[in-house]
Amino acid sequence: MNPLKAFVATLGTKSPKQKMDIDNIYGISINALNGNPIDLSSFKGKYILFVNVASKCGFTPQYKDLQKLYETYGETLQVIGVPCNQFGAQEPGDANTIETFCEVNYGVSFLITEKIDVKGKNQHPLYTWLTQKINNGVKDSTVKWNFQKYLIDANGDLVDYYYSTTSPLSSKIVKHLK
Repeated sequence: MNPLKAFVATLGTKSPKQKMDIDNIYGISINALNGNPIDLSSFKGKYILFVNVASKCGFTPQYKDLQKLYETYGETLQVIGVPCNQFGAQEPGDANTIETFCEVNYGVSFLITEKIDVKGKNQHPLYTWLTQKINNGVKDSTVKWNFQKYLIDANGDLVDYYYSTTSPLSSKIVKHLK
């Protein structure tokens, strides 16, 4: 394959690294599941744990531990679930289906955003910031699967990311919240 064709083939899977025109995570716009804008700056002074979620995934039971984490550390932590259908088409539902599933099956009371793309050419700006060192100032990453977690500190800076296999209640995450 010639270099141009190889480059074009990657466009659907990788987002080009591009410096965003924002100062920090608080300048990113994203909507809640109900369509209302979320003001991320309202969480200044708290940690934020972003998790790309899906209702038909082997990791879906992590909703229970995410809720427990939120209830335990709610004074210092905001958990934000980010529905995504890019991994095995495991989040096929619309907003009402997702909301009902989360409430009925796991008693989720933490914030859930609109369904977005977390990778590729239509990657949401939130994940462009989370996954690119040029924007977050800490490190590059790639979202590998559902329930990958990104921890933001109380100043809006990226602390680290954790793969799907890391429990929300893991000491790797909790140590920052105590």
